[in-house]
Amino acid sequence: MTTRVYVLARFKPKLGKEAELFEVLKALEPDSYREAGCVQYMLTRQIDHPSASRDEYPIVFNEIWETSAAWSAHGRRQQIQHFFATQVSADSGLVADVVVTAYSDEGYQFDAPVYE
Repeated sequence: MTTRVYVLARFKPKLGKEAELFEVLKALEPDSYREAGCVQYMLTRQIDHPSASRDEYPIVFNEIWETSAAWSAHGRRQQIQHFFATQVSADSGLVADVVVTAYSDEGYQFDAPVYE
């Protein structure tokens, strides 16, 4: 078990805005990699493959943070706040919808005592 937080930030672009949104999001990578606690911050896009289905969220950040606190600090950065204000919340933004989920590698009841 680790304290790491695994994050998937999935983006649904507005119609015809997928390539433009990808470039805007790509610009967030370099600074994020310099943040304390950032292990991985990789932007990916959906591709056609016979073993995979497609959905309406074709752009995904795959993130790994050392701790929950590191991920929270990332969300408070001015660059990230600005992106969400101008691209997600604003009517003129490129994002139709976003889904952010966080995961742990800790199993259920990991530290529970074992009784015989």
